[in-house]
Amino acid sequence: MTIDLRIVKAKDPLVNRILKRNNSEHGVIATQVAQILASVQAEGDEAVCEFTCRFGGARLSPGELKVTKEEKAAAYRLVEDSFLDAIRLALDNITTFHRKQLQQSWFESGNRGVILGQMLRPLKRVGIYVPGGKAAYPSSVLMNAVPAKVAGVKEICMVSPPDQNGALSPWTLVAAAEAGVDEIYKIGGAQAIAALAYGTATVPKVDKITGPGNIYVTLAKQQVYGQVDIDMLAGPSEVLVIADDTANPVFVAADLLSQAEHDELASAVLLTPSVDLAHKVKAEVIRQAANTCRQEIIQKALENNGVIAITDDLEQAFNLSNQFAPEHLELMIAEPFQWLSRVENAGAVFLGRYSPEPVGDYLAGPNHILPTGGTARFYSSLGVDSFMKKTSLIAYTQAALDETGSAIVKLAEVEGLTAHANAVRVRMQQD
Repeated sequence: MTIDLRIVKAKDPLVNRILKRNNSEHGVIATQVAQILASVQAEGDEAVCEFTCRFGGARLSPGELKVTKEEKAAAYRLVEDSFLDAIRLALDNITTFHRKQLQQSWFESGNRGVILGQMLRPLKRVGIYVPGGKAAYPSSVLMNAVPAKVAGVKEICMVSPPDQNGALSPWTLVAAAEAGVDEIYKIGGAQAIAALAYGTATVPKVDKITGPGNIYVTLAKQQVYGQVDIDMLAGPSEVLVIADDTANPVFVAADLLSQAEHDELASAVLLTPSVDLAHKVKAEVIRQAANTCRQEIIQKALENNGVIAITDDLEQAFNLSNQFAPEHLELMIAEPFQWLSRVENAGAVFLGRYSPEPVGDYLAGPNHILPTGGTARFYSSLGVDSFMKKTSLIAYTQAALDETGSAIVKLAEVEGLTAHANAVRVRMQQD
């Protein structure tokens, strides 16, 4: 198997193509997803079970969809103590970080007795989607559940695709139990999103759905938006590394590969003004890839969206990075904090040679559910705010309305809304 990473000049058309990404149309899949959603909305649990069997091979009855206390207890017996130690350390770090995001309701008094404020309330019930089936992603459980828990969400419902035997990974189940997830259902794919959005006899509907999944899950979330809220439309994973001649090529190559193994459409990009570093990283990518277990995925990811681009200087590298708006941005340069102000668009920034992206994926504390596909230009990572509602509060006195009412009336009349104007006018003191 030949694994390679191309080295080109920053102005090469290949760099521009990768930076723009390939936003393929998914018309056929979108139609299939719409049919799945309609079936679940009409037929409930029966449709959920049918699609679960059709797409994943697990034959479950409606009564078997919800994970039992016995299944959770059995999961604890199957995981190692070292895993429990690791998941509890991660849980503590993630909780500590997200507690710092928590905001409080506020009120303030103004002139003439006016009171303005904002009331914050958590969502009542949320659904978190955790990928599964052939793999286990306990870290995704924590990243979804912890900010919801910190926000004060009363009911956290988790869905995850079972394996062919109708079981969930014990690591996923234990992570959910440790994070305080209230309900767990063995459902994946678009049918899981439909169950959460519309509700079934077994799965009560939720107010918001969060968590990444495959293209069926992503398009299902897109189609149910409005019926429920969603976090974001997640795309393939991305890492962009900006490095200078002080960077360790072994570290840079390892980090590029750590993202390339995610998905055949993942992006792994290095921007550097150092030609020497570029060639050393390429050699390291080839050497290290030979020892990975997902070589076919890595090969296709690097063919599709992998590149080492030689820039004129670091300034050009940061300009290109801001255009790309990467999910993960690593700064392997001599003075990363001095350059931090040049970062305009990124889901998460990793500073220095000892801050590899997997630290953020698993343990550091910040959320790893991040904007992809360039949406870091206008979107943020999942956080406590994602599970809160903000309600504006307005209390005017008669004196305040008398003082400002004529301005309100004028603005309403300019917009042709005479009833709006009258609702203020009838309250104003008459001379």
